[in-house]
Amino acid sequence: MGLAADLEASHLDVERVADIAVVAAAHSGGYAAIAHLLGLLAALPAPTEAGERFWSDLWRSSGTAYLLPANIKAEVAQSPAGEGTALARQILSAVDEMTPTQRVAAGEVIGQVLAESDHLPDLKTQVIGELWLRDLELTAWRVLHADRRSDDSAGRKAFLEAWTSI
Repeated sequence: MGLAADLEASHLDVERVADIAVVAAAHSGGYAAIAHLLGLLAALPAPTEAGERFWSDLWRSSGTAYLLPANIKAEVAQSPAGEGTALARQILSAVDEMTPTQRVAAGEVIGQVLAESDHLPDLKTQVIGELWLRDLELTAWRVLHADRRSDDSAGRKAFLEAWTSI
């Protein structure tokens, strides 16, 4: 099923439109997860001079440099085009590298900045930060999971046979 980039509207028949819909549906979960991942990062201070202290504090508290803007800049830049797997892997590596104590400390740093910017003074900063970290981690997993290349018909057939034989 190939879709030409320069396809004219007059050449769109029902079958072509159906092909486009199938491709869009198959990839929509991945695109939504990538967009959410970028939205979570956008909630943090921008990697400018004004946000320098936050990023420094996050690095010290988390014990990992994987999340520093300089280390994810290329991955973030690729993500709006639907290429979010590299960013997702980087994020999961960062979270995996943190000890429980470092995760709590990173959550506190993140929670402080989110509580200030999102006007959530009634919630504990540690809770806000931990929720943000969990969301980041789960969303990165969704990006990777959605990117699985399971489009082969033999794999789909084996899956259906296994489930219908139960």
